[in-house]
Amino acid sequence: MLNQSGDVDRLLHALADPTRRRIVEQLGRGPATVSELAAPLPMSLPAVLQHLQVLTASRIVATDKVGRVRTCRLEPDRLGVVADWIAARRQTWERRLNRLGEILAQDDSPATGTRESET
Repeated sequence: MLNQSGDVDRLLHALADPTRRRIVEQLGRGPATVSELAAPLPMSLPAVLQHLQVLTASRIVATDKVGRVRTCRLEPDRLGVVADWIAARRQTWERRLNRLGEILAQDDSPATGTRESET
């Protein structure tokens, strides 16, 4: 569990930055070279490379280098780790809220008379 927690932390950290999310969205359309990824961004190539380092360290993005050209591609299965973590939190809260709804419905039932007699 601790290893998975660290993995989720790295992924969420990588996705926390809007520039990195933009890169991920661009790679969602298909592989791209570093130059292609950098072209629409209002920053230097070294700054884009730093963002790519964070994305590759979290294994959201994989890169291949042929000669002087580095091509990046999205590893969509990695996003599933975050999706699973979010789904588990959602399931926990849905159970809690359903239980709260059941308790509140019991308090409002005519058999107990507590709510109706107070009004």
